[in-house]
Amino acid sequence: MSVIQLKDLTKYYGKVLALDGVDLEVKEGEVFGFIGPNGAGKSTTIRILLGLLRKTSGEVSLLGKDPWNDAVELHKRISYVPGDVNLWPNLTGGEAIDLFSRLRGDMDKKRRNELLERFNLDPTKKCRTYSKGNRQKVALVSAFASDAELFILDEPTSGLDPLMEAVFQECVAKVKADGKTVLLSSHILAEVEKLCDRVGIIREGKIVESGTLEELRHLTRTFITVQAGQKLEGLETLSGVHQLEVRGKEASFQVDSSKMDGVLRFLTQYEIKTLTSTPPTLEELFMRHYGDDTNNATAKGGATQ
Repeated sequence: MSVIQLKDLTKYYGKVLALDGVDLEVKEGEVFGFIGPNGAGKSTTIRILLGLLRKTSGEVSLLGKDPWNDAVELHKRISYVPGDVNLWPNLTGGEAIDLFSRLRGDMDKKRRNELLERFNLDPTKKCRTYSKGNRQKVALVSAFASDAELFILDEPTSGLDPLMEAVFQECVAKVKADGKTVLLSSHILAEVEKLCDRVGIIREGKIVESGTLEELRHLTRTFITVQAGQKLEGLETLSGVHQLEVRGKEASFQVDSSKMDGVLRFLTQYEIKTLTSTPPTLEELFMRHYGDDTNNATAKGGATQ
């Protein structure tokens, strides 16, 4: 079953095209990573899913319903955590969490108290005294203490320290084990790589790649280091070998995944002692699509937006 289904989704802000025919599917019970830099279209997509923005054209289905027309009903079934949480300054953290639960109509109080302890959040302090990280914790406790079917998390760990990041990852693992669905938008690529079953990369309002990490690894090269029993020669003539460095009986290089078999067959004639293969990381997949843009922005003294 598809929990989120987008088909040819388009959104204009005036004459500015923000989403250009986005196709995306998130299946029930999976954690889907939605990545891309600021301005790529992530937040616009999420706002449409939440019923906060109206699409220009295309099809949008959230839990089998229309997020614009059925927003009130859908909001009882989803939990949303933004990247910058704003709270009522005169309420305590605990009062804010309880208010969120009353708005939704459900909360596991035992789970709420466990999460307060795990996230090391003092619920008796006024929200106006909270740091950014503590405001995030209020939203995370509210979300994970609910019985939501779908969790939409947009940069949810912004402001959290590494220990709290680990707690967050455990919470995501738990809701997945409970059969819930998670859409995770994050700039922390290691977080996405660790948690997500599938990943969608959005660039300039278009989904440029989507699939499991294994399916996307064909986009980049695998790093190989090898130590042989005799001097290595001829690697530079092989198709698919890049950034080759040979030091007598040792070599390091990158190889296209499609050429891996031929390279390994070639190496066997050199009495291989050790061989290490390191698959590409999600960060490398990401940089394949955004590296040129980032470098160009840096060269111009700017930053990618």
